[in-house]
Amino acid sequence: MLKGITVFTQSSIKMEKEKVIYFDPFGITEEYHDADLIFITHNHYDHFDPSSIQKIRKEETEIVVPRSIKKDVEKLFDINSIYLLEPDSNYLIQNIHIETIPSYNTNKAFHPRTNNWLGYIIELDSIRYYITGDTDVTEEAKNVSCDVLFLPIGGTYTMTAEEACELTNIIHPSIVVPTHYGSIVGTKDMENDFQKNLDSSITCQILLKH
Repeated sequence: MLKGITVFTQSSIKMEKEKVIYFDPFGITEEYHDADLIFITHNHYDHFDPSSIQKIRKEETEIVVPRSIKKDVEKLFDINSIYLLEPDSNYLIQNIHIETIPSYNTNKAFHPRTNNWLGYIIELDSIRYYITGDTDVTEEAKNVSCDVLFLPIGGTYTMTAEEACELTNIIHPSIVVPTHYGSIVGTKDMENDFQKNLDSSITCQILLKH
């Protein structure tokens, strides 16, 4: 399920499947220019990084974003290459089934629910991948069904490692990949904190490049 998947830093993910798909590209140093689709969860600098986007985009690249950050994205992409998505919705883009899950804080103010920022579930080869974005443990996230889960564990701006473990056990994917720690916020030690109480039937895979 993780073949062809790279996690660069923070929540920057690359999936090389039938298409090349990026989520929140950040800190990209190589000139890839191979992206078919780019997903952005919200417009904080470590998730919406124009410099990284320029290194991965090609002429045909399309970008998927929350409608609320339309103005930021229009500075980089022609409107015909932009998909503006709303929370709690279903879409078909480039023959990929996509569900949008609200992504927000419940006990802090960094990611307000009213901003309508997004997490994404995408289905590739009948496998459901859920990339949560910067979120806390929310009711919407608890109700997700997925095979592979990518979620932040670094605390401060998102859920803590312990809270992320709680949410993972509730969703109960086959595989979980922790993100959003070890650079800007959180330490590598949080991997241990996250896995300490993880259900033994869930495989934790560390892919983050520190």
